[in-house]
Amino acid sequence: MIKRLPIFVTILVLAAVATMVGLGIWQLQRAVWKNGLLASYAAASDMPAITYPAVPSADDAPYFRKSTVNCLAVIRWRSTSGRSASGQAGWAHIAQCRTAGAEGPGAQVVAGWSKRPENPQWAGGIVDGIIAPDSQYILRLVASEPVAGLQKSQPPALEDVPNNHLSYAVQWFLFAGIALIIFLIALRGRNKGVAQSGNLS
Repeated sequence: MIKRLPIFVTILVLAAVATMVGLGIWQLQRAVWKNGLLASYAAASDMPAITYPAVPSADDAPYFRKSTVNCLAVIRWRSTSGRSASGQAGWAHIAQCRTAGAEGPGAQVVAGWSKRPENPQWAGGIVDGIIAPDSQYILRLVASEPVAGLQKSQPPALEDVPNNHLSYAVQWFLFAGIALIIFLIALRGRNKGVAQSGNLS
């Protein structure tokens, strides 16, 4: 007796497996891209300072480049967990600054670090620093020297940039393999059931 495949289920499973394999390949491509990006970040510290971006773009962010911001006025503060330059845990104080000219409408400036979340009495000024990732505003400038009343914040590090595309690729390939194995086991069980039914009849 010819064992027939369940056509609809087979198509569905194979489509799902192909999709997962495709996602795994895409993550491998992203891993190559991210490694190149990290290499450019590593070289950024030796490059000359740039003008702080007027309109930040996550696709082409100049992370780890030196820059300068003229904070004309502090619009508001936010404090987040952070570390000092010596690695001590505490609070990083980020000023949302009003800027003008080539620096655009505003900038996020990490003015420094302290053990407590209370923000400093700093009205603004020219800040030199290093451009770092910011979860809310894409970019922020980590001041090379803290403002009065704060200690120096830990500068941005390459380790802070997530690079998990390879592990994601492995996961997708594993999911595809597991799905295919489960399907083959189920198919084998189905065929055995069909064969036994045929023998009984």
